[in-house]
Amino acid sequence: MKPAGAAAKGVAFVTGASSGIGRAVALALARRGWRVAALARRAEALAALAAEAPGVTAFPGDACDRAGVAAAVAKIEAELGPITLAFLNHGVYFPAEREDFDVDVAWRTFEINVGGVLNCLGPLLAAMRARQNGRIAITSSLAALGGVPGSMAYGASKAALTYMAEVLRMSCARDHIEVQVVHPGFVTTAMTEHADFDMPFLMSAAEAAEIICDGFGTERFEIVFPRRLALLFRAARLLPYPLYFAAMRRAARRADRSG
Repeated sequence: MKPAGAAAKGVAFVTGASSGIGRAVALALARRGWRVAALARRAEALAALAAEAPGVTAFPGDACDRAGVAAAVAKIEAELGPITLAFLNHGVYFPAEREDFDVDVAWRTFEINVGGVLNCLGPLLAAMRARQNGRIAITSSLAALGGVPGSMAYGASKAALTYMAEVLRMSCARDHIEVQVVHPGFVTTAMTEHADFDMPFLMSAAEAAEIICDGFGTERFEIVFPRRLALLFRAARLLPYPLYFAAMRRAARRADRSG
């Protein structure tokens, strides 16, 4: 299958497009010649995005609404054409996680981060399988690579997305659907701007978007950045559990002191 970043552009479906990485990716794809269907809950923010980039069309909606997402995908394909690239990027992190365990916060995190992606995958996979063509990229996180203090629900939900993407990569190949996972580190977004801890190798959403969009033009499974932070995460996972836990606790204490 021709890489999604190749010369022949089509319709790109971007969720979580009203702010942060989603907004930056929608803008970057529009600059690269894609027709972008942008989905998010905040209609005013989406309208502002569409006004800024003529190639972007706003489709207000909530990824947690299964029927609504299916209707949005059908509307996009009817009005703009077949979706050939889907960037499933919506997600939340609730700072209350850093204080104590809260079952409501944990369930809400999974409902949005995992449930929202599942709701999108249903209609997208059906449409792409029927055409035997497509690309889906799912935003996970470097936090998915191992337990990090203060992000139990967030990290676990992102780990579920990484596992999901790995399985889909294998199972969708026969239908000529490319599946990718995005593992970002710390990016300046609404989620991080009020963080009270150190965020090493922090980058802007615009920088992240260029890396992600470049990744769409490859056959790589993983789009990961920044590479230095990814290497630290992967090196830590090679440690025996007692050493890993000790290293993570020390890193968390340093982050709290410097935040």
